[in-house]
Amino acid sequence: MARQDGVVSLAQAAAHGYSADRVQRRVRERRWQRLHPRVVLVGGHHLHDAARIRAAWLWAGDRSVVAGPAAAHWHGMLARAPAVVDLTVPAGVHLGPRPGIRLRRRDLPQDDVVGVRGVRVTGKALTALETAAALPDSSAFLDRALQRHVPFDEMYRAYCRGIGRRDSAAVGTLLIAAADRADSVAERVMVRLLRGAGIEGWVLGHPFGPYLIDLAFPDARLAVEIDGWAWHVDQDRFVADRHKGNALVRAGWTVLRFTWHDLTRSPASVVAQIVAALQ
Repeated sequence: MARQDGVVSLAQAAAHGYSADRVQRRVRERRWQRLHPRVVLVGGHHLHDAARIRAAWLWAGDRSVVAGPAAAHWHGMLARAPAVVDLTVPAGVHLGPRPGIRLRRRDLPQDDVVGVRGVRVTGKALTALETAAALPDSSAFLDRALQRHVPFDEMYRAYCRGIGRRDSAAVGTLLIAAADRADSVAERVMVRLLRGAGIEGWVLGHPFGPYLIDLAFPDARLAVEIDGWAWHVDQDRFVADRHKGNALVRAGWTVLRFTWHDLTRSPASVVAQIVAALQ
């Protein structure tokens, strides 16, 4: 009971000598609380986030998998659990609807399923991708996940295993923006911002010694560098970018750095900073 946050299934209770009748009697006496069919909360325990997620998984059965933001909370990627617990069940399993639970039928590769504290959840890579697609601050969440929880290569492999599934297009867009090759995507966003603001005089891929400046205003000696989310997956590139920035400053250039999150979440601030630097 302590290990499972006070949440117990009838099958587990029976395995430890508690008959179904005994459990039902405790529920009728309000000493225990029924959370779902065949799942109860033992008296003296609180229904916190971990208990709620575990109860949903126990109700769906040990072939089910906690997914999405609920899995992210279980992995420690999200501080707060969502109000609705996402569960993935095999395609052949049919369960009725339950309040606070959202079911998705699909067969997950074994590489995308792990056991954490006695519960089957999607692996960190797939969890990060699906949670990012479900959150309004998708870029910020994926950035934190890449820096703290899962390498980019693992996330990319999880994406490849799920190509064609629901949300795979949205996940692919996020992943491209996180990869080293995302610079072209980020640069297109930057170009749209500059053109929309009527700002001219810029050059993409401007040569500077052995380096290329992402976007430069040569006459104003202003360099705009766009940092990919996943810079940390390539230490050599990270170091080279810093050497380039130092060389630009020594040569009298002003250097502005922006992230994908800046471009997509705070575009007005990006434009304002560039205008101020040009002035």
